[in-house]
Amino acid sequence: MKSFHRVACALSLFLAGSGIFCATGGAQSASPIAASSNEARLPSLIVDFTQDERSLDREYPLQISPQHAARFARFYSDELARLKTVDFTSLSHEDQIDYLLLKHQIIADQHQMAIEQQQRNQMQPLLPFSEAIDQLLEKERLMQRPDAEADAALLTTMVKQIEAAQKQFDSSSAHGPGATGATSSQPKIDPVVANRAAQATLEYQHALSHWFGQYNGYDPRFTWWDAMPYNSANQALKAYSDFLKAKLVGIRPDDKTTIIGDPVGRQALMNELSDDMIPYTPEELIAIAQDEYDWCLQQMLKASREMGYGDNWHAAVEKVKQMHVQPGEQPELIRKLVLEGRDFAVNNNLVTVPPLADETWTMIMMTPQRQLVNPFFTGGDEISVSFPTNTMTYEQREMSMRGNNIPFARATAFHEMIPGHFLQFYMMARHRPYRRAFETPFWVEGNAFWWEMLYYSMGFDQTPEERIGALVWRMHRSARVIFTMNFHLGLWTPQQCVQYLIDNVGFDSENDLAEVRRSFDGSVGPLYQIAYLMGALQFRELHHELVDSHKMTDREFHDTILHEGPMPIELLRADMEDLKLTPDFHTTWKFYGDHPTHP
Repeated sequence: MKSFHRVACALSLFLAGSGIFCATGGAQSASPIAASSNEARLPSLIVDFTQDERSLDREYPLQISPQHAARFARFYSDELARLKTVDFTSLSHEDQIDYLLLKHQIIADQHQMAIEQQQRNQMQPLLPFSEAIDQLLEKERLMQRPDAEADAALLTTMVKQIEAAQKQFDSSSAHGPGATGATSSQPKIDPVVANRAAQATLEYQHALSHWFGQYNGYDPRFTWWDAMPYNSANQALKAYSDFLKAKLVGIRPDDKTTIIGDPVGRQALMNELSDDMIPYTPEELIAIAQDEYDWCLQQMLKASREMGYGDNWHAAVEKVKQMHVQPGEQPELIRKLVLEGRDFAVNNNLVTVPPLADETWTMIMMTPQRQLVNPFFTGGDEISVSFPTNTMTYEQREMSMRGNNIPFARATAFHEMIPGHFLQFYMMARHRPYRRAFETPFWVEGNAFWWEMLYYSMGFDQTPEERIGALVWRMHRSARVIFTMNFHLGLWTPQQCVQYLIDNVGFDSENDLAEVRRSFDGSVGPLYQIAYLMGALQFRELHHELVDSHKMTDREFHDTILHEGPMPIELLRADMEDLKLTPDFHTTWKFYGDHPTHP
């Protein structure tokens, strides 16, 4: 087992280590790295990789462009080849962990690029103008003075291409939601692909706007030739995106409810699960989540009966949702709940809370717009409090207050701050900060949700109302796995996902709609929503192996997790338990064991 005291020297090792090489991914051939130079040097290699990746992101900012794809494909290939020159057997166990983290990250990036390439290929027929914009952006990247007259001609041609495409695809508009079928001359257009193309069009519009701003007014010849063609192109791109949304996707500009997701398919799910070191299939994860949900439901029925509602647990949840404070009182409530959660960790000696961390967490109020996709408060560097404003409708205000009731908030305030996300980020910045490159929601969200499980098992929630508040969230995390896996497998629509949440969790319909919209709007990856439960189950099993066996105390266990930094939890397990490693390490840990598991 890893000695807890070893983590204290981690930062000093990182600062003392000098760079092995500059991992630029250039044409220079990779040379073997001497074994004598390997000790405690992997952090510097990781820093080089991270900074090089950021440099390339700045140089090739348009992710959907072929130039971006080609350059990053070469970068990852070069970096993987260079990493293979490291003599793995001569590394310390700590550096072997870092080696595997970096190798694993590069392979995961390559998998993600393959998914993005497939998506680009699917939507390319809907983006006839992309090559022209890519050409202009590449000349800008190379800092070549524009050929104003030629660029004006290119922009003018691009507008005509957009008009022709819109005319061509207009006859396909009946193939969106509610369509009866394709015509003999036009193939059926997938609304998912059209929705993706609509977003890509806006990204191209933004990139073209930046290109124009680089020269307009600074180069008189450019402005004389290109101002008018650019304005026409800019308007055409916006109109074309709207056309795709309305005609091919089937969403009107005033539609605030329809959700068009982008299911990735089973193979992509399997690749991403492997990248996050989850050795289960999507179907097995659904079964695990159902098992966890069933346990929560039994606990919910007990609490409902204590409240006098018998087995009508929906009625008990409805009663809990009415236990909210009045407008203006929510910030004071959240502060009280954060401190209450912190005190529980400190008084039970569960984790070290540095005095400065306790002093420096802050609070802001969430905007009404953000509440459309996240109706509940969030945390991290600060806690963002969700509650109704005077700009909301009566129905929206009621749902916001009900969704942010006292028992719901009490069950998650510590998840967001201390000992959850705020303490995570505080410690990440101070211990092995180079490992932020390997941050995964299975560690970040899973660890925060693990605290909810642990608190529940230790009796933090004493009244039936408080237990219901905690159980709704636990049922919700199980439901997330079930609906997101079914959606990405192509089995459920977003609307079915919303209805599943309404029937099986107990949130209000608007909050369920916001939850599904957040899951599928592209702001998070396909595994993000399952990471809460699956990450927590990994931490629960790791806690069983190390704390229940008396190899570590609770405080040593949680401090070590925070000091080692974010990473796939199976590698964290190998780190904490000093497991033997090989350079071809792959996921095998079946963390959903046979021993009693439901705290």
